[in-house]
Amino acid sequence: MVPHLTTALTGPINELEARILESMPAIERWFRLEWMEHTPPFYTSVDLRNAGFKLAPVATDLFPGAFNHLTPEMLPLAVQAAMAAIEKICPEARNLLLVPGNAVRSSFYLQNLQRLVQVFNQAGLNVRLGSMDPEVTAATPLALPDGGELVLEPLLRTRGRLGLKDFDPCTILLNNDLAGGVPRVLQHLHEQYLLPPLHAGFAVRRKSRHFRSYEEVAKKFAKLLGMDPWLINPLHGPGGRVDAAGSDPLDALRANVEALFTKVRRKYKEYGINERPYVLVKADAGSDSSALALLRDLRDLDTLVPRLREQLAGTGVEGEVDVVVQEGVATFERIHEAVAEPVVYMIDRYVVGGFYRVHANRGADEALDHAGSSFVPLAFAESSQLPRRGQRPGASAPNRFYMYGVVARLAMLAAAYELEASDPDAESFD
Repeated sequence: MVPHLTTALTGPINELEARILESMPAIERWFRLEWMEHTPPFYTSVDLRNAGFKLAPVATDLFPGAFNHLTPEMLPLAVQAAMAAIEKICPEARNLLLVPGNAVRSSFYLQNLQRLVQVFNQAGLNVRLGSMDPEVTAATPLALPDGGELVLEPLLRTRGRLGLKDFDPCTILLNNDLAGGVPRVLQHLHEQYLLPPLHAGFAVRRKSRHFRSYEEVAKKFAKLLGMDPWLINPLHGPGGRVDAAGSDPLDALRANVEALFTKVRRKYKEYGINERPYVLVKADAGSDSSALALLRDLRDLDTLVPRLREQLAGTGVEGEVDVVVQEGVATFERIHEAVAEPVVYMIDRYVVGGFYRVHANRGADEALDHAGSSFVPLAFAESSQLPRRGQRPGASAPNRFYMYGVVARLAMLAAAYELEASDPDAESFD
């Protein structure tokens, strides 16, 4: 199923799809060479936005939490990718400790954990769940919607190792984004493999660093294909610091937003795009990929500080907030008349499936990762088939989803660059 695009199907996206299909051997070789130089994140999810005139990633998560939305047909790919990832890290691995996030009482999240356990069980590992919650002091069964159960156990720290009672893993898989910081129980685990590394957590990650890394990757890829990197890259710029508690005149931010608007309008004029551009102001730190403000012109900045103060109320964040500005990318994909965006899941360097996030009450320019969203896994049901070269662009689901997978892998590669740049043990750490 290729969802309906309200923009012209003869536009740049179809041209991009055709060019990617024509260049498939060169693209796959380019990725192979990149992965010889850089280590992919252990697992990644990427939210994409297809505006018809450009396709771009808008969120890259290194602790993906919706594996339950992958179709059963895609599970063999996930299992094979998990095998490859584990063999590369710890070939003799027998036990895997899975440390979940804080939403373990959510039936939705429990199904994600259930799917992860299933994947790694089938990859040949004994998997048990360990909780960082101090209130979990004994094995605690968690009922699953299908009638099964998972067991959550208290973590046991012994010198430089982390495990459970009668369970000593060589590998620890975090499904907790560490947005609140790195707990002591996870620090200094030098005798075990911790995946992803601690500096992948949102307490350390910065959107600005990821944007710079992705821009670098997009330029390399665009040079390979002889194309404009803007077609796959949202323009961005520094935002500065916003004082949510004071009366900051926002002069620096206003200048940065104006500069970005100028660049975006120039691109719209170049490609004959009649849509109205918009710019997003996002907090540089934190796990929320949603915008603090959506700006259609500079006058919208006048409402930023009150909205920022309202959004920060009750979060414990006070005072000044570092922000970044980014070109907004609308999604003109629809499923049953509702706005939709593709989400691609990867383990190691392999695409293992995906789904559409759908929201009937959100606009094409709004974030869809909000209460009320639903998920349509059927969109990627055919993506296990090889792309069909020679077919008319926009007509083949495998071709369209291959293109999605390529752009998602670019975002994953950017995350690899980002992790290298933020590695506290690397000399270039900034």
